[in-house]
Amino acid sequence: MHSIITSVISLRSWAKAVGILMLLGLSGCIVNVAAAERVTGINGNLVSVEWLQKNLGNPDVLVLDASPLPMHMAKHIAAAVPVDFFAYGAPNTPLAGMEQHFQSWGISPGKKIVLYDQGGTWYATRLFFSLVYHHFPDANLYVLDGGLSKWEAQGFPVNKEATPAPAKGTFKVSKTNEALRVRLPEFLTASGDVANNVLLETLGADWHFGEVLSFGRAGHIPRAIMMPSDDFFNPDKTFKSVGDIQRQLRYLGIRGDQTIHNHCGGGGAASVSFFALKYMLNHSKATLYVESQMGWLSDPRDLPYWTYDAPYLMRNADWLKSWGGRMLRMIGMAQLSVVDVRSADEFNSGHIPFALNIPAEVFKGNLADLNKLAKTLGHAGVNAAHEAVIVSGGGLTRESALAFVMLEKLGQKKISVLMEAADKWVQLGFVVTAEKTLVGTGKSPMDMAIPPSIYPENFRQDIIIANPGSSKGLFPKVFIASGKSVPAKAPDGKIVHVPYTALLNADGTPKAAKDIWNILAKAGVPRYAELISFAEDPGEAAINYFILKLMGYPDIKMLAI
Repeated sequence: MHSIITSVISLRSWAKAVGILMLLGLSGCIVNVAAAERVTGINGNLVSVEWLQKNLGNPDVLVLDASPLPMHMAKHIAAAVPVDFFAYGAPNTPLAGMEQHFQSWGISPGKKIVLYDQGGTWYATRLFFSLVYHHFPDANLYVLDGGLSKWEAQGFPVNKEATPAPAKGTFKVSKTNEALRVRLPEFLTASGDVANNVLLETLGADWHFGEVLSFGRAGHIPRAIMMPSDDFFNPDKTFKSVGDIQRQLRYLGIRGDQTIHNHCGGGGAASVSFFALKYMLNHSKATLYVESQMGWLSDPRDLPYWTYDAPYLMRNADWLKSWGGRMLRMIGMAQLSVVDVRSADEFNSGHIPFALNIPAEVFKGNLADLNKLAKTLGHAGVNAAHEAVIVSGGGLTRESALAFVMLEKLGQKKISVLMEAADKWVQLGFVVTAEKTLVGTGKSPMDMAIPPSIYPENFRQDIIIANPGSSKGLFPKVFIASGKSVPAKAPDGKIVHVPYTALLNADGTPKAAKDIWNILAKAGVPRYAELISFAEDPGEAAINYFILKLMGYPDIKMLAI
C-alpha cells in the first residue's frame, strides 16, 4: 500500500491588523497583512517551526505527531501526542469512535492544533482531513511546514521520552462534512466529464504506469492526471509556494473552475494535494476520494484501468471492424474517417473497406502548406469533426506518426493509429477489398458513398514549429533528438537523445508504459518541461511526439528542421 506508506491568526487578530493598516492609510493592506502573517511564522493553515518553537508549552496549543508510532518513539517534539494513522484511519469509522479518538488526543474546542510528521509526506495532512471532515474548525488547525525534518534542521531539540497522556478533550462529533469527500458514484461520473472535473492522482510514476501492481492490477484510474505528492514539496520538505504549485497545475491543464477529486492508492498521499489545493490555494471545489484506487478496484463491475494516459490513440482491428463497418455506416453511426497513408499501389492491392487513400508523401510534402493539405483532405472525404484512424504498414510507423501530428496541427477533432500490420488484416478477420472507396454521390443508397467535406482551416498553434524561439511554455525547453543520432543541425538548449526505435517493440507498437517512462526518465526527460521532438526525418520526430502524447505529457511540440 504505497500511498498508505509512501497559522494562523484568528479572525479577530486579522481584522485588527487590517484596521490598523487602514488607519495608517496604507495601500495594498491585504498583501501587507499576508506579509505580517509570514513574519509571525503563520501562513494560512501552515505554521513554521520557529513559530512552534516559540509557542511550545502554551496551554492553548496542542501538538499532535501524526507519524507512525515507531517513528514517534524514535524521536519527537517534546509534549507531542502520538497519533498513528493505522489506529484511526479506517475509512468508515463510526462518529462515536472518531470522537473517542479525538478526545483521547486532548482535542477540545478553542485549542490551536498543530499537526506534524517527518516532513515531505502525508500523515499530517491526512490527519488534517480527518479533523476538518468531522467539523473541527479549520481556523484552529495547522500543519507544521517541513515537519520534524525542518525542526531538526533548524537545530531545535527532539525527545525520546514517552509523552504523558493528555487530559481528555471535550470536542464532540455529531456529523461529517460530506462536501470534502467524494464517493465512488460521483467519482465515476466525474471520470466521464473531464471538462468540468479532474481526477488528480498523487502516486508516483511506478504506480501510475504499471510497474508496481496496485492491488493486483497495473496502472491507474482512466483519465487520472499524475501529480505525485512529492511534487508539492521543496527539497527541505516544506511545501512549495502557492505560485509554484499553481504553475504545475497550469502545466497539467488543471483549471481553477474545475472540481478536483484527489486520490491515490488508499487516501493517504492524496491528502497532500487536497490540503494544498483547498487550504493553500483556496480552491473551493477540492475533494478527497478516501477509498481511492482500492475503492475503484474493489467494485464488482471490474471497472477499467489504464497504463498509458491516452490508450485511445491506439486502435485495434476489432474496434475498427465494429465502428467503421458497413452496418454502422448505413445508419449514420460511423463517425470516423479511415486514412490509409500507404502508397497508391499498396492501397489498390487491398485495403480496409471505406478507407481513404492519402499517401504519406501528401502529408510530408505539405509540411509548409497546411492550407493545401486541408483542401486535399476535405476533397478526399476526411471529416474534421470525426475521428481519423490512420492506417499504414503496421504499428506506429514514421508515415502514420507524421500524419497524426499534421492532422492534430490542422485541428482534427480526434486522431488514432491502427496498430495491426496490413499483412495480418485477413488473419484478424478483416474483409479486405481492392475496390476504390467512392467519394462523392453514389448512384444508390447501397453504394455507401463518402461525401467530400470542407476541411476547416482551424489550425492549432505550437504543434509543429519551425523556430525553437517561437514558443514559450511554463517550464524550460528540453529538445528530444529522436533519430538514430543527434542531428548536426541541432537547436541551442538542453538536448536529450531518445531514438524512437528505443520506444517501440519489434512489431512497431509502443513499448509498455512502464518501460517507456523508465527510458525517458533515464535519458533525462523531466516531468515538467516544454518538450520538443526533432530529427532529420520529420517522421522520426513524429513517432516520439506520438509516444509523449500517449504518455500524457501536456506540453509537446515537433520541430521541423
